[in-house]
Amino acid sequence: MTPTALPAPPPDQTPETRDFWGATAAGRLVLAYCDACGTVIWYPKTYCPECGGLSVTWKDASGRGTVYSFSVVHRAPGVFGDAVPFVIAYVELDEGPRVLTNIVGCDPDQVGIGQAVRVVFCDTGEGSALYRFEPSVPPLAGEA
Repeated sequence: MTPTALPAPPPDQTPETRDFWGATAAGRLVLAYCDACGTVIWYPKTYCPECGGLSVTWKDASGRGTVYSFSVVHRAPGVFGDAVPFVIAYVELDEGPRVLTNIVGCDPDQVGIGQAVRVVFCDTGEGSALYRFEPSVPPLAGEA
């Protein structure tokens, strides 16, 4: 069963996350890197949780990763209830951090741990986009 499109509610933006969400609106996934120790910082913030450094540089991410863990949601409240079933997952980015996201563009039964995925952006209609991931190589008809 192919799920319906997921809703794309606009994210709450703070001064710390404004650069991140601005990049998603432009179709770019960016990560903050600590200028002092080089740590890749996730969730977006303007300081380093490793060394306490207060200077970060935003760099484009590859947009590639692998499914680390996932769950198929069959019941959900509100507008997400109309989109079941859908997949919520942790994707381990090629750059290292694991991000909580959705897997889209395939049947939920076709998602698997270790699967290669790439970022896609879902416009919220309010100057931002949500990052989601789809299989890098869609399976052939009949494959799971």
